[in-house]
Amino acid sequence: MAEGRAVRSICVFCGSRPGGDPAFAAAAKALGTAIAKRGMTLVYGGAKVGLMGILADAALAEGGVVIGVIPKGLVSKEIAHDGLQELFVTDTMHDRKDRMILLSDAFVSMPGGWGTYDELFEVLTLAQIGFHDKPSGFLNVKGYFDPLLALLHHTIAHSFAAPQHERLYVAADEAEVLLDALVAWTPPPLGEKWTDRRAVKPDRDPGEK
Repeated sequence: MAEGRAVRSICVFCGSRPGGDPAFAAAAKALGTAIAKRGMTLVYGGAKVGLMGILADAALAEGGVVIGVIPKGLVSKEIAHDGLQELFVTDTMHDRKDRMILLSDAFVSMPGGWGTYDELFEVLTLAQIGFHDKPSGFLNVKGYFDPLLALLHHTIAHSFAAPQHERLYVAADEAEVLLDALVAWTPPPLGEKWTDRRAVKPDRDPGEK
């Protein structure tokens, strides 16, 4: 394994549902176990349901430290995990993301729904504009993220993101391989200012007749 940065805490974004394939639950269990065995702290969305609950329970069963972050609106729905070492309750979903980012050295996205996409794109965007230099990883269980990874590549191909931004994240289909990649990761040079808006010069002046 290549030498990289110290990764003491991993934030995992994943579904509050288990998904339609048992492979998703198996991957969540494997990831939670792997994080705990490495002595890393698991940071996640604080719920006891879906992939989130499976992930947290696996880390706890291995003796790991698990920190949950959940908005108070979800606590009132009685889905908060009551077996964690620490549970932060935030006012809003936005505050939840801020706290999770602050607590974590790296991010992993597992299969999930709209909330997972919101979280993963926020951390990628903040990395793109230089607000943090933490790696993101996709646990690409059974090719779940193939369409999204293709979309990210498509975005770069059409110059809505720079080529080096594709190095802001890594992907693997096994938990141990992905964790190795996150530890070995180094930030890419962001190069020109991300807001470079130089337009392609038109063939003629728009004012020409």
